[in-house]
Amino acid sequence: MNASLRLGWRTLWRDLRAGELRLLIVAVLLAVAALTAVGFFADRLKGGLQRDARQLLGGDAVLVSDNPTPKVFIDHARALGLQSTINYGFPTMARADDAQGGATKLVALKAVTTGYPLRGSLQTATAPDAPGANTRDVPAPGEAWVDPSLLESLGLKIGDRMLLGDTDLKIARIITLEPDRGAGFMSFAPRVMLNQADVSRTGLVQPASRVSYRFAVAGEARAVKQFSDEVDAGIKKGELRGMRLESFESGRPEMRQTLDRAEKFLNLVALLAALLSAVAVALAARGFAASHLDDCAMLRVLGQSQRTIAGAYAFEFAIVGLVASSLGVAAGFAIHYVFVVLLAGLVETALPAATLWPVGFGLGMGLTLLFAFGLPPVLQLARVPPLRVIRRDVGGLKPASITVLGVGVLGFAALLIAASSDIKLGLIAVGGFAGAVAVFALLSWLAVKVLRRSVNESTAPRWLVLATRQISARPVYAVVQVSALAVGLLALVLLVLLRTDLVASWRRATPPDAPNRFVINVMPDQSDAFQKSLRDAGIQKFDWYPMIRGRLVAINDKPVSPDDYTEDRAKRLVDREFNLSNSAESPPHNSIVAGKWTPEAQGEVSVEEGLSETLGLKLGDKLRFDIGGIPSEARITSLRKVDWGSLHANFFVMYTVSTLADVPITYMGAFRAPETKGFDNALVRAYPNVTNVDMSATIVQVQRVLDQVIRAVEFLFGFTLAAGLVVLFAAVTATREERAREFAVMRAVGARGTLLRQVQRAELAGVGLLAGFLASIVASAVGWALARYVFEFTWTASPLVPLFGSLAGAVLALAAGWWGLREVLRRPVVDTLRRAAE
Repeated sequence: MNASLRLGWRTLWRDLRAGELRLLIVAVLLAVAALTAVGFFADRLKGGLQRDARQLLGGDAVLVSDNPTPKVFIDHARALGLQSTINYGFPTMARADDAQGGATKLVALKAVTTGYPLRGSLQTATAPDAPGANTRDVPAPGEAWVDPSLLESLGLKIGDRMLLGDTDLKIARIITLEPDRGAGFMSFAPRVMLNQADVSRTGLVQPASRVSYRFAVAGEARAVKQFSDEVDAGIKKGELRGMRLESFESGRPEMRQTLDRAEKFLNLVALLAALLSAVAVALAARGFAASHLDDCAMLRVLGQSQRTIAGAYAFEFAIVGLVASSLGVAAGFAIHYVFVVLLAGLVETALPAATLWPVGFGLGMGLTLLFAFGLPPVLQLARVPPLRVIRRDVGGLKPASITVLGVGVLGFAALLIAASSDIKLGLIAVGGFAGAVAVFALLSWLAVKVLRRSVNESTAPRWLVLATRQISARPVYAVVQVSALAVGLLALVLLVLLRTDLVASWRRATPPDAPNRFVINVMPDQSDAFQKSLRDAGIQKFDWYPMIRGRLVAINDKPVSPDDYTEDRAKRLVDREFNLSNSAESPPHNSIVAGKWTPEAQGEVSVEEGLSETLGLKLGDKLRFDIGGIPSEARITSLRKVDWGSLHANFFVMYTVSTLADVPITYMGAFRAPETKGFDNALVRAYPNVTNVDMSATIVQVQRVLDQVIRAVEFLFGFTLAAGLVVLFAAVTATREERAREFAVMRAVGARGTLLRQVQRAELAGVGLLAGFLASIVASAVGWALARYVFEFTWTASPLVPLFGSLAGAVLALAAGWWGLREVLRRPVVDTLRRAAE
């Protein structure tokens, strides 16, 4: 063992000085840096989101119910030592006194008590334009705190009295930040916050009132988990009807999807960098082993055992892997601060410190990468026979052991899938690359065979004939070279396609002209007048649909209830009313994914595909709805794909007729408001019963997040580009010495440098063209799978992708060849002859 260590140290320093480990170190460093940069940021972001989500909930967990929170839960929380508070809210109308104009406005009333909120901070101001300040107070009895928009709508100011039901309250403060505001429709209505002691005086809460109660708890994590588990178990058993438990996982779902996609994008780029690094390590290690065959043969002649030589190289690679991985972890830690800057604002305050998990993962990934792909060819050096000293034709490298390589590859793949944080993303990326390698190897072997037969040596240019012979004379090297180049180009092409198609699709979800206003509760007799008001204001393009409230009561004549389903979402859907609508034409922002939409077809409905999956519905099923006491039956004839983040008017179920008789309806619309000052106020005054929801702030927030995510992905793309260039360089230079010997012989028989350069360029261009074409085809397939199953976008890759991919492959191969092989053509003739004779 000591002999192996001593020999390992000597060979390590020698190889470092000679630069033979440079490619290996760079490849491992790039992979670890990319993975740990994303890992450090994701780790800190997750901690920040968990912390902020609790603030957004107003507690560590919140029990939401349609009725007053049962006393048993309140007592149980106290027994566990948890802090708790109850607030409740409901929609109602606020109005100004007749002497002050008598304006009315639908508001979201919230009744709070001392201790609210348990997490996060409420911010208030004493004037509409004054900055907000944190407060632990709640409105005093007889006072109300309101959103600033309500003052403008009612024409009131701080200190005025506002009428609520049977009483009036003094407007004392402006609410500038409400931590647990939520994201439902009523959360967009202006907030009115009052003390719970005043609710009974308003007379607004009656036996049939729809009130939402929120029982928030906070405290030691174990006690919160115990409370949550017990409540969740009761909900799943069906014992707690009309209740749901909210935790940090369910906080801000509208941003959770965006952040999940951001993390998937970053993970995908990091995975591609790691996969490319694996190819680079394999190529570089094989080149390293090939250059040490003669050295090891001499060591065997001098009496070194196979065990000593194997131990020495294993020790050398262990040190290299540990150093390169450590440098990669340090680089990843430094680089993740770039993500912190680029994605600043995704959480409310400074991110917490990272854990040690990314450090351990980075070191493990680097060592696994080197041992799985780098060590198998190097270990063959221990088996080089001493006879190679006098016979160069023996002791060459052989294919690596399938067992050793298989175990390493499986371990590496398992780590990558774990790093992806998404099983679909990991399987598609890793499985796609594994399948691509096999496809590339098979097709490149066939291409070499076809090339040899298709070039007519009697009529073709001399440089083309020689280039063809160069490739066909080394079919194994040609297959390895094309496959390696294709894998590198696959990652680059895939990222370019994702950048142009998926990101573009993401942007199209919230384009600059997206609707930024929703209006609901438009009465049928107001519909025409309201639409005319929009057109008079210069709004020519808007969504306008009837909105019908209906409860699903039967499927195929069989009554349905929440007890028929096990999934929580299905139970909730069946237990509440749906938003239904009708239209003779399919909404232009929806796509039909199954069946056919038939205009004016009586008794037919189109169902959103997500709802059909949740409830187990299919084409041809007959649905029965209870619409305000009126039964309505229809058969499913089409399924629609709905993007709920598109900011258009969307519905679960739509009747395919222009009118639906004898059912109570209101209208809803979505449009982009003009920049005209006072437009919203004029609309509210003309239609005081209509709820006008301003989505501008939400759109700005979503678009800001998209811009940040795209910048972060483009930054990390640099790592993948660097890894791809390392692969290209390693693939092109893998046969450098063989080329040198062949060119030496050609030069010895009179070939000029110009001809040799033409041969080299033709060979590189041909290999690059083939690799680029294969990579583009596979990238389109993998991109489609990622688009459909991971990112949930429509894949629209151009048919010109193979052409551009082929050209890019040729250019990159020529560039890598010029850099990596320029020394071959510059060697003096005497030197090349001497090397060729060795």
